[in-house]
Amino acid sequence: MTAPSSARTETPPVTVVTQTRVKPGKSEDFAGWQRRISEKVAAQPGFVKETIISPSPPAQLDWVILQRFASSEAAVAWLHSSERQRLVAEVQPFLVGQDDVHLVTGEHGGVLPAPISAVISTRIKPGQEQAYQAWCRKIAAAQARFPGFQGFRLEPPVPGVQEDWLTILRFDSEPNLKTWLDSPERKKLLDEAQDLTDEFHVRVVRTGFDQWFEFAGSGAGAPPAAWKQDMMVLLVLYPLVYLLTAWLQQPLLVGILHLPYWLYLFINNAVGVVLLSLILPRVSRRFGWWLNPADRNRKRELAGIALVVALYAFWLLLFWRFQGIIGPHL
Repeated sequence: MTAPSSARTETPPVTVVTQTRVKPGKSEDFAGWQRRISEKVAAQPGFVKETIISPSPPAQLDWVILQRFASSEAAVAWLHSSERQRLVAEVQPFLVGQDDVHLVTGEHGGVLPAPISAVISTRIKPGQEQAYQAWCRKIAAAQARFPGFQGFRLEPPVPGVQEDWLTILRFDSEPNLKTWLDSPERKKLLDEAQDLTDEFHVRVVRTGFDQWFEFAGSGAGAPPAAWKQDMMVLLVLYPLVYLLTAWLQQPLLVGILHLPYWLYLFINNAVGVVLLSLILPRVSRRFGWWLNPADRNRKRELAGIALVVALYAFWLLLFWRFQGIIGPHL
């Protein structure tokens, strides 16, 4: 990592990206441990935010924890802290192998902006750094030609923290990423790099609805269970689609503009996605007590489910009873 120039005094934020694989049957134990370490890191000087991405098989088998700090000094201090070392030693019986820890400099943390990313760790043979960087330029040009490519970044080692070179690839979908990873062109380039590298491995990170479910002050810091996210998406998506169909699609796009099906469906969906991204985070924060509680409570779980189901029933009853007023008979 290069030192900041004299013309720029601000230090960029740094994200600690940890990828770890949990043994089968140990997910609840790991989640409990993660809540404890989240409480510890939140009290560290320079800590900004933590995001946790749970596994999403078959593409993503690992837990991915992103801990953002205001500076590299704050991030390294946390990594070397005695509290973190003690907690990392405690969690080892729950893990498969060793976890990967990397530092990523910049505003976005390098992983979350794309629907799916590949995080590649590479150990370079001594004295081959310049040759490896030249090879990276070749493979970067090749992968940029593949469908769905959204960008990549290369992070050099950080002495004492990160001994590997880190590459983060971003693609728009799992099939497009897989097409590149399995391509003959990539395999040929990897063969060319064998004399430059000692080892490398790839981990896949998938993001989905998680960016809509972040809560300030959350005890766990992790995204809610997938089934809870699905319930919340349906709670907002159903009335949104109904109203857009009744108020936008039918009277304007079809009735006045006479657009063809393929076009008005695209416009309707595009508007729906934008509105969903604006509305759902606000609704989800109202349900933070259920979506991402600080501790487990069966009564609270059941109360949250009952409330969401009751709201489903409300929307159904409302649109059935007033469909001639709220919207036409569709």
